[in-house]
Amino acid sequence: MINMFLALVGLAGVAAGDAGQLTAARPTSELVPSAETVRVADWIAASGDNRALPYVIVDKANASLFLFDRKGKPLGTVPVLIGVAVGDDATPGIGSKNLAEIGPAEKTTPAGRFLARFGLAVGKERVLWVDYATSVALHPIPKGASARERRRQRMLSPTPDDNRITFGCINVPVAFYGKTIRPLFQKKGGYVYILPDTKPLEVVFPRLRVQAPMNGNTGR
Repeated sequence: MINMFLALVGLAGVAAGDAGQLTAARPTSELVPSAETVRVADWIAASGDNRALPYVIVDKANASLFLFDRKGKPLGTVPVLIGVAVGDDATPGIGSKNLAEIGPAEKTTPAGRFLARFGLAVGKERVLWVDYATSVALHPIPKGASARERRRQRMLSPTPDDNRITFGCINVPVAFYGKTIRPLFQKKGGYVYILPDTKPLEVVFPRLRVQAPMNGNTGR
């Protein structure tokens, strides 16, 4: 676990293209992985839960994304934009609603383990679908996003406090998406692990209950 923690800390300064600007915009201390991120990363590496596919860990509380290749090698981290509402479950039936029908309390980024694959979205744009049934995808800031939402400015801000603005999707820097995430995920997909806002980690990732005793760690 110590090695994984050190590797994750090393991600604080690793990014590509405009992602480098974004990383620099937020203090390094804000991009250091949380204890929850380290615990999930350690569990995935030890158990092979990613099944030899690339994966990302999204820390909603800190609005940060950590990217790993299929062997668990850390590749980079960037700030992200997530759903407006605090919460860990998608509203039933939300995937069939138009954006205009979705209320503020329904704009959540659900927590959990998702097998993500590329597919078409509205306008025939290809996105990385995290959970197609609830219309949650990972992609850059949409070109049609309202200027009033100030999404780019929020992503560039020095803290994660204003990074909740989407309908539930996860927005990432465009260069980071194109140069790292797309090449890794476009062939077979990969896993997206989204940490919870309010639920215990063990509820969202039940297999952690097995991993903790194996590591001799019974704390939360």
